[in-house]
Amino acid sequence: MEKILLASRNPGKAAEFRALFAPFGAAILSLADFPGAPSPEETGASFEENAVIKAEAAQRFAGILSLADDSGLAVEALGGAPGVRSARFAGAGADDAANNRLLLEKLAGLPPERRRASFVCVLALASPAGRLRIFRGETHGRILSWPRGTGGFGYDPLFLSDDLGLTFAEAGSGAKGRVSHRGRAFAALAAELPACVGKAERL
Repeated sequence: MEKILLASRNPGKAAEFRALFAPFGAAILSLADFPGAPSPEETGASFEENAVIKAEAAQRFAGILSLADDSGLAVEALGGAPGVRSARFAGAGADDAANNRLLLEKLAGLPPERRRASFVCVLALASPAGRLRIFRGETHGRILSWPRGTGGFGYDPLFLSDDLGLTFAEAGSGAKGRVSHRGRAFAALAAELPACVGKAERL
């Protein structure tokens, strides 16, 4: 069974990726399985750059096929912000509520047509041969003036999905997963995964 290292210590994210990879005969490990593994600073200016930084650092440390993701919210009226700073939009250590409050403050007074936004996810797969594959997924919608729904996390209560006509916090996990940025990025990766699993040394 091919082992793939997920460059994250988040147990929820690891469980999600284990479920996604299960049909492909791949065992997903996480940085929690590798004491002493580095947590590189995410200094990239784009989702792609940060995903690559994390994937390559994990691969160099463990010597096996490694996967990293970087994702966030891009709001047109804010020039693509919060972007790579989505998790710390309101400052280091900010929680979801603080980030959402700041987003609403910055968009206050704007009509619906000027509140367009996208969630973006980039997956980077780094091989022992030193090669990279990049997979990108996006989903589009707009930011509401007030939160709706109690599910999800992050900006989900404010993001009204074009595909669903619901916020991601109102949609169930199955519906959200079918149209989400992460789901679409993984679908792109999954289309190539059978050629990668078992052949990491040639990737």
